[in-house]
Amino acid sequence: QVQVVESGGGLVQPGGSLRLSCSASGSIFDINIMGWYRQAPGKERELVARFTSRSATNYKDSVKGRFTISRDNAKNTVYLQMNSLKPEDTAVYYCNAFYLSQNYWGKGTLVTVSS
Repeated sequence: QVQVVESGGGLVQPGGSLRLSCSASGSIFDINIMGWYRQAPGKERELVARFTSRSATNYKDSVKGRFTISRDNAKNTVYLQMNSLKPEDTAVYYCNAFYLSQNYWGKGTLVTVSS
């Protein structure tokens, strides 16, 4: 079993920054595919950024140049540095780990961008 836990959400003004963290733990050896998704009220969950392998990444177009995903492989932890935040970035952010053909999700952390 894999447990996924996010942290780092909160309220920030437009133009501000936040850093999200996500750790995966449990009976795991190494997780290559981990990433961040988000779900805004009334909308479907969407990909924000993820590692598709140990080092390759892909991003949602609207966050390119503003968000950066990084990882600490030794800790099975991924981070999402979010800069130049906009009100439309407001959502619950979920961490995902794909391991042994199964998806594992955290409970989510709320990011609110508002003045």
